[in-house]
Amino acid sequence: MTHIAIFVSGGGTNCENIIRHFSGSTEVSIDLVLSNRTDAYALVRAQRLGVKTAVLGRADFNNEQRLMPLLEGIDFIVLAGFLLMAPPFLTAAYPHRMLNIHPALLPKYGGKGMYGHHVHEAVKAANEKETGITIHYVSDECDGGEIVFQATTPVLPQDTPEDIAAKVHELEQAHFPRVIEEVVRATFE
Repeated sequence: MTHIAIFVSGGGTNCENIIRHFSGSTEVSIDLVLSNRTDAYALVRAQRLGVKTAVLGRADFNNEQRLMPLLEGIDFIVLAGFLLMAPPFLTAAYPHRMLNIHPALLPKYGGKGMYGHHVHEAVKAANEKETGITIHYVSDECDGGEIVFQATTPVLPQDTPEDIAAKVHELEQAHFPRVIEEVVRATFE
């Protein structure tokens, strides 16, 4: 059994989708949902689905003595809308065992400040013809880890940033749990 923690900062639709995907799995257990924000609705979603939750603010998240005990028994970490950088002690402890999803086709529209609506507004402003999602390993560089999977969707001239966000969200829902499952299976076989 592979034990997974999901890190979140916001609403948690991807988090809930992942928990539901692995519900009843004999290979994967979602053991913890950790947020840096007490008001993250993802915590409510996780609790409703019977998953343990924890909250660590930025200072505690970056404190090895506070974070690592919470991850005891965790084999793999998934970042699903988590807005803090993983500290070096964490990336060292989980090499190629941390995945993040980014709402654009990296390396475009990645890095500091590029999250959520900021990404979709930038895609629209640049008149991109397509956008998508990137699932990548977490490294010490913001959105810089090795790319595992990308999926694209067209951006039409009349699309608003909200339309783009909806298209990207569909890709996230369709692909993220499956890619996590494939990576975990390949990692722990």
